[in-house]
Amino acid sequence: MASSPSLEDIKIPIRLKLSALWASLMFCYIYGDYFGLYQPGNLRDMLNGQMGPLGPTTQGVLLGTAALMAVPSLMVFLTLALSAVLSRWVNVVLGVAYAVIILVSMPGAWLFYQFLGVIEAMLSLLIAWQAWRWPRVGPSSAA
Repeated sequence: MASSPSLEDIKIPIRLKLSALWASLMFCYIYGDYFGLYQPGNLRDMLNGQMGPLGPTTQGVLLGTAALMAVPSLMVFLTLALSAVLSRWVNVVLGVAYAVIILVSMPGAWLFYQFLGVIEAMLSLLIAWQAWRWPRVGPSSAA
């Protein structure tokens, strides 16, 4: 039997890993919100000016929700653009914070939301873990 050639495997830089994790997290958020529109009563509540557990739709509630979702969206870019030290710490802190936010919002949710929520929490914690383990520069490479 002839052995097949090995597949090329390149080392992916930490910044690209983290950026891809934030993008994956955002896709889960978007699909969760989209599928939520199909829950009975949600569209009626929206038309009546209600935002589920957040209560009446106000400019403040919409601004807060927009800010909450803008941060992970911006992290796709900021992970690549910030200095390594700042990027590492922002990813650690926000990764943990968004995992907590997701876990707090899951109790009582429909199964599809719980399923996506578990994935979102794992992605958020993986962001924090990968950032925490950010590779160090050796003494000879620092010069």
